Amino acid sequence: MSSLTHPQHQTEVDIAICGAGPVGLSLAALLVKRGVAAARIALIDAKTVELARQDPRSLALSYGSRQILQEIGAWPIAATAIHQIHVSRRAHFGRTLIQREEFQLPALGYVTRYGNLITALAALPALAGIHLLRPLQVSASTEQDDHVELQLSDGSSLRSKLLVQAEGGVFGAQDDKSLQRDYQQIGIVAHVQGSAPIPHRAFERFTDQGPLALLPQDDEHGNNYALVWCVRPDTASQLLALDDGAFLAALTQAFGGRLGRFLKTSKRNSFPLGLNARPAATLRTVAIGNAAQTLHPVAGQGLNLGLRDAAVLARLLAGDITPDTLQRFAAARQADRSLTIHLTDVMARIFASAPDGAVSQTLLGLSLGLVDIVKPARRLLARQMMFGRR
Repeated sequence: MSSLTHPQHQTEVDIAICGAGPVGLSLAALLVKRGVAAARIALIDAKTVELARQDPRSLALSYGSRQILQEIGAWPIAATAIHQIHVSRRAHFGRTLIQREEFQLPALGYVTRYGNLITALAALPALAGIHLLRPLQVSASTEQDDHVELQLSDGSSLRSKLLVQAEGGVFGAQDDKSLQRDYQQIGIVAHVQGSAPIPHRAFERFTDQGPLALLPQDDEHGNNYALVWCVRPDTASQLLALDDGAFLAALTQAFGGRLGRFLKTSKRNSFPLGLNARPAATLRTVAIGNAAQTLHPVAGQGLNLGLRDAAVLARLLAGDITPDTLQRFAAARQADRSLTIHLTDVMARIFASAPDGAVSQTLLGLSLGLVDIVKPARRLLARQMMFGRR
């Protein structure tokens, strides 16, 4: 990749991508794969690639996301395969078990580290020749009739026919028309070890306060699950204040004994949970991935939805780099985005707004049981989570 950071330099490209995370990098590689000249693409990011590689977060990749990464040469990567997904309601009737054999796939999905994915994507030969501007931030953007003008933090500027926003929060607050929701929940993340792990099985366990996900992910410290535990803020404060032994006991109590006792935990981190979905694109600017929709982590759909955004946008832009394409993109992505956002939002709100043990929570447990019994419903849900629409 070439780097252009001279304060007085202005670069002209066809497509500027703001955000060189997994979605932005994948879009750039997909564009080149489909015939867009690398020299006509620019990637802008506030972090160095070395800093991005150090990010320890765990990511859940669907099988459909693997297919996208495979297409651009970013697979295989260090990841743990998910062969089964067990979905249940704590202390209530109702569960479903989704298995890879039912779909004749090697895996339903994979769990990897953010840094592993960035390393694979950043090394792609397809990215050679792309203008990589990092570490730089966008100071201002001005949309004209025939281009978008970007002012960068080092004093340089960039002119592009189209701008793709692939990193949330870069251009400030969202529009009043955005769909926004504060779930009044906190996500606690860590890596934990169970005394009786079940290899390659992921768990989504609904508790009275929110979903508790355990994703299979072995690491060098002996941990075998990535934990995402969604609870209300007061409960989160209490859990974060516990020592490791008390925290693990609380986790065992909330999850149950399917994995034995929890024996070890890494450092715990937390983050607020909400929904933020932006309105349609402007004439020459479009948002994808977290810049377009930040979802509740239930079902782990955020990154997968973003990669599907990238796949569709690259396919359309390969044929026509004009504002008309951005309108076609919005129409093409509406159904997949709407369904995924609705599914995650409904599940999150049942636990965020209803009192513990509410009828709505019990009904969710019953619906899980019905999904397990009704095979077409189970297959439909699983296919949406694995492949979406692209």
